[in-house]
Amino acid sequence: MTAAEDRSPVVAGLLLAAGGGRRLGGRPKALLTHRGRPLVEHAVEVLRGAGCEVVHVVLGASADVVRERAELPGCVLVDNPEWAAGMGSSLRAGLASLAADARGVDAALVLLVDQPGIGVEAVARVRAAYGSRDTLAAASYDGERGHPVLFGAGHWAGIEESAVGDRGARDYLAAHRDAITPVDCSDVAEPYDIDTEADLSHLE
Repeated sequence: MTAAEDRSPVVAGLLLAAGGGRRLGGRPKALLTHRGRPLVEHAVEVLRGAGCEVVHVVLGASADVVRERAELPGCVLVDNPEWAAGMGSSLRAGLASLAADARGVDAALVLLVDQPGIGVEAVARVRAAYGSRDTLAAASYDGERGHPVLFGAGHWAGIEESAVGDRGARDYLAAHRDAITPVDCSDVAEPYDIDTEADLSHLE
């Protein structure tokens, strides 16, 4: 038995929180207030509540301000200076950071900071789909794939290679559609995004 097999698998939370909120007047999404605190704090708590002891957070827009204002103890904060190029750059930065984590991460559970309608129960369901480093799983909402998404470490190199612009892992997942385990979360979460001024009504 190898050292990697002789331990509990590490499913790490990977929070993508680099967006600049272009359609929100340039307010970084990580610092939007939800339930009395920044969205980034709320999302980290969701990942931890779902069982992710290891959490890496990718920052981009106003990263220094986010570090000052948000309380993220125990998180690995990853700066993505190329955040304006789209989500793909943040995903690549996050996976590279997880690959370098000395705790030996077996899978990344990816959550977006601007989806506060996705809570602990949905994230825990997707996390529970982990079977091996070859696992691919994604939340499903009324038959449509959404977040969070779980990437076993065996897929990271391929995802990093194809993650460009705002497509993130979309192309990789499309090419491996038959390998994805869908996890229905329609009854416990709402996958809306906070993208525009009108969307701010979702925040509490």
